Amino acid sequence: MQTMELNYYPETDSLYINLSEQPSVESQEISEGILLDYDAKGRLVGIDIDNASNKVEMEKLILSKIPSKIETANT
Repeated sequence: MQTMELNYYPETDSLYINLSEQPSVESQEISEGILLDYDAKGRLVGIDIDNASNKVEMEKLILSKIPSKIETANT
C-alpha cells in the first residue's frame, strides 16, 4: 500500500510532503527553500518546504475527493 504523508517540523519550520515509500536519491531545488525529491527511476517522491510558515497556509487542511483512507496523527 502506498502512503502519502504531510509532516510539519516546528523546530526547523519545514513541511515535508512524502508522496511515496520509495527512498529519495536526488533532490532539485526549484525555488528558494523548496526541494523536489526523486527516486532512482526519476519519479517524484517528496516535496520539502523550508521556512514553511511563511510560504504555506497551514492553519487549515482540506482534503477533497481523496479516494483512500484518511488518518490523522498528533505526534
